[in-house]
Amino acid sequence: MTARRRAAFTAVAAFLLLGIGGASAAAPRPAATDGTQGPHFYTGVTIDVSGPIDGDVYAAGQSVTISGNVRGDVIAAAQTITIAGTVDGNVRLAAQDVTITGGVTRSGTVFASSLVLADGGAIGNDLVAAGSSLRISGDIGRDLQVSAANLTIDGSVGGDVTYSSENTARIAQGAVGGTVHRVQPQRSPAVEISPWAVLFGWVLGVLYALIALSILTVTAGLLIPRWLQRVTDRLLPSPWRALLVGFVAAIVVPFALLFLLVTIIGAPLALAGMLVWAGLTLATFLFSAHYLGRLVLRGNHPPVLTSFLGGLILIVALQIPWLNILVWLAMVFFGLGAQLLEFHRQAPWRRTMEPSMATQHSTAPHG
Repeated sequence: MTARRRAAFTAVAAFLLLGIGGASAAAPRPAATDGTQGPHFYTGVTIDVSGPIDGDVYAAGQSVTISGNVRGDVIAAAQTITIAGTVDGNVRLAAQDVTITGGVTRSGTVFASSLVLADGGAIGNDLVAAGSSLRISGDIGRDLQVSAANLTIDGSVGGDVTYSSENTARIAQGAVGGTVHRVQPQRSPAVEISPWAVLFGWVLGVLYALIALSILTVTAGLLIPRWLQRVTDRLLPSPWRALLVGFVAAIVVPFALLFLLVTIIGAPLALAGMLVWAGLTLATFLFSAHYLGRLVLRGNHPPVLTSFLGGLILIVALQIPWLNILVWLAMVFFGLGAQLLEFHRQAPWRRTMEPSMATQHSTAPHG
């Protein structure tokens, strides 16, 4: 059995534990000490079946211990399971760690990360198990079939041993009465991808980006031409100022939003700020594309043409390995800085201050 299948078995056990966790916390049960007949069901954080039980035992909890005698089967799921008493039947166990120090008259099926059949422990018939680490120091009457990463047998197995593992089992001399058969886990064949298929996929990705993002830039040029013009006006005279503002904002704003998020009062404001900040970051492509178009096409040209040409240049640059990292960083920093500078220019307090300053200059005495 492959490592993937072993992980699946462990996941099944973990799922059972998660499912029983809430029930165990909600309905703790005392240790069982009665000898009444019929099936017995137990849930709790810690379960110890310490008395004689005449019937099957079904147990689920964080820790399950069978320290008494059970005249029936034991079906249990827990984080830790210990069989210290005598089970006059079969055991079906799923746990992270399973330890058997007592006796099981019939057979056992165990899914666990770690299984130990300790010295003095015994299983009368067969044992079927799957896990990561299995150690057999006790006695198994008939056959042993396991799938494990590591298998150690220093006890005794009366019949045959069949195990699936990537590692050779450590078996003491004379420990197995029958034959030992190792099954090599089947590995998934490596899938070889043709270089032409990779190239074809890359070309399709580039074509998709060209078409989709070009439609986006053209749409922006039709719907918000004035806003594209105003924002990129912040880049033309002083692009380095916009780069500095965008770089500082890209560092400060996420930390400020994270600080607001961890506070109870500021959490709603932080969520709204994250949405706005995500929108500004996504819009950097549009403004960077329009800015590139204005740099290439000098003079007055239709905004649609300007955005389309700049978008093509930006899309191609973003497809070049290594260079695309620098292009993406420049696009984000320049775009954020230009938007923030335009927001600052459009701020209401600046609009009220500019007329007042103009009035002061007009009324000032002339020498």
